[in-house]
Amino acid sequence: MEIRRIAGALGAELSGLDLRKPLTETQAAEVRAAYLAHKVVFFRGQPLDPAQFVQFARLFGTPVEYPFVKGIEGYPEIIEVKKLEHERVNFGGVWHSDTTYLETPPMGTMLLSKIVPPYGGDTLFANQVAAYEALSDTMKRLLDGLVGIASSAKADVSKTREDRLKTDGNQEAKKEYTAHHPVVRTHPETGEKALYVNTAHTAGIVGLTEAESAPLLNFLFEHQIKPEFTCRWSWQPDCIAFWDNRAAQHNPVNDYHGFRRVLQRITLAGTKPV
Repeated sequence: MEIRRIAGALGAELSGLDLRKPLTETQAAEVRAAYLAHKVVFFRGQPLDPAQFVQFARLFGTPVEYPFVKGIEGYPEIIEVKKLEHERVNFGGVWHSDTTYLETPPMGTMLLSKIVPPYGGDTLFANQVAAYEALSDTMKRLLDGLVGIASSAKADVSKTREDRLKTDGNQEAKKEYTAHHPVVRTHPETGEKALYVNTAHTAGIVGLTEAESAPLLNFLFEHQIKPEFTCRWSWQPDCIAFWDNRAAQHNPVNDYHGFRRVLQRITLAGTKPV
């Protein structure tokens, strides 16, 4: 396996593996080490069918179902992340860490590209460990012990789900999910501290009024996605992105109106943030 970093902050492309075949224990350990070190890893030229995709995902965790959208036929843990030719809003098209409104958010997410537009549709990623480490010591002390309020119902991200709920919605999902998580979480595997708020889901801070929490959160929302903390991935068919939901955020760029973009997604069970 070869590892090629794609940016200074995070992200590495891994080559030399055929993910249609079962990985050895050594290969799986090397992929996981790269994933933890680089926060997001990418593979090109991997035409996996759903069974192979699930098999690969299970090497690193337990796939879990997404609450709002039904899985594909025969594979409830795989959802389609798609935007059709006539649609103007892309699914999840805002900076976020996946489903932080759940009491136990996923540890990681995998996307497998099936149909990509002729241009556009890149995904941005941001390193939340680097964002935390760049804060002043005074700001770090201020954030220590603060608890964020995460909600699935914030307006900007709710809008990005509307098209998918019409076509693939799970009618059994609750109207809103909420959870409390530390503003700064400690990574359970690396021990690194990372910002764990995001503009899509973090609605407030426990114990603060909206007027008190809004300026602090808005500062963090702008700080955590500065260019020096990010990388950008350009998709081709049959690519996989696998990112650490505990240490990275992502944002799919909505710049391909009139074209279809279809990816398959698996999220892996995590632990309660601390």
